[in-house]
Amino acid sequence: MANSRSSIDQELQESIAFIRRHTQQTPRIGLILGSGLGGFADTLAEADRIPASEIPHYPKSTVAGHKGFLVFGKVGGTPVLAVQGRTHFYEGHPIEKVAYVVRIMAEFGVQSLLVTNASGGVNPRFRAGDLMVIEDQINFLFRNPLSGPVVDSEKRFPDMSDCYDPCYIALIEETARELKIPLRKGVLFVSSGPSYETAAEVKMVRFLGGDAVSMSTVPEVLVARARGIKVAGISCVTNPATGLSATPLTHEEVTDIANQVKNKFQSLVKEVILRMDSQTH
Repeated sequence: MANSRSSIDQELQESIAFIRRHTQQTPRIGLILGSGLGGFADTLAEADRIPASEIPHYPKSTVAGHKGFLVFGKVGGTPVLAVQGRTHFYEGHPIEKVAYVVRIMAEFGVQSLLVTNASGGVNPRFRAGDLMVIEDQINFLFRNPLSGPVVDSEKRFPDMSDCYDPCYIALIEETARELKIPLRKGVLFVSSGPSYETAAEVKMVRFLGGDAVSMSTVPEVLVARARGIKVAGISCVTNPATGLSATPLTHEEVTDIANQVKNKFQSLVKEVILRMDSQTH
């Protein structure tokens, strides 16, 4: 076990060493951008863009529309690390690699993480284009990136009672009200994908308490909490889930709806990041 543990930590140190040769920035907030939402990274000031494909040991993104960059830059005066194109379990990566970027963030001293994603609306009140603050999650990946050998500086048994920080949830709700951006609140249900859920599975998700369903986010949140990083989450509901929609679901629809709401999404994310940082500092 000791050899396996040192191997994981060694990979992280090699990744960090490569990244530090390409940027001198020290981010305080991490930002993971979901399908169709990556354009926010292009708005960062003083940006250093590092192709994820060049970082040693970093998993490669293969999803259309995911550019595959780590972008170091600033939102206002807040230094951030934005992931422009996350990786997913369904791409064939080991579950611990799906959350690898959060371990990188922790090594850089990131204290707060804002995760975003595209999701299907399971709650019948939700409509395509809605933004939802995530208040909790249900892990139906049946995998956990904390399993296996212990990683240094990481709790194996983190408490998940407030995996999405209550203060950040309130902050996002208040910010949305002030910006006059309609906002839903709900539980994110995550399964492995890449196929969309059946109508029967969507009924099950609703019965179990899910409001929106996605194929990402949970692994990153689990590692963030194990590292003591506070988490906030915003989901873009890009379509009603199967059985609630009259048309077949497509990835193109997901990215198209996300693009349609990008202005209000980017406005909300920008202000939320600034306020998250002011709470911390």
